[in-house]
Amino acid sequence: MKRVITYGTFDLLHVGHINILRRAKALGDYLVVAISNDEFNALKGKKAYYSYEDRKTILEAVKYVDEVIPEKTWEQKVQDVKDHDIDIFVMGYDWTGEFDFLKDYCEVIYLPRTEGISTTQIKKDLMSK
Repeated sequence: MKRVITYGTFDLLHVGHINILRRAKALGDYLVVAISNDEFNALKGKKAYYSYEDRKTILEAVKYVDEVIPEKTWEQKVQDVKDHDIDIFVMGYDWTGEFDFLKDYCEVIYLPRTEGISTTQIKKDLMSK
């Protein structure tokens, strides 16, 4: 069984999120999604619209997702790969090169993002109305 992991906040779930989850799942048999918990978001200076628990519940309902775990620190990725027997680490192409250190533990793939949509843009659009 090939196991895949990806990371993100996954706030205001949109088609771009679904596309990356679908494509990540297609790379293997089991998809683990690590989502930033509220405390980690605060450390990054971010605030999600939905709480960690609500985002976790939403992602668990997505058919491509097999397991959701909390992301608590930047540094936990190597341990997550080991603990969850991960074969492939997937992130959006805008992170290209940032996680190459994981190549010692698994395959690292950077996927293109869906053009024309982002959570940041959705929030800006909502604020301007």
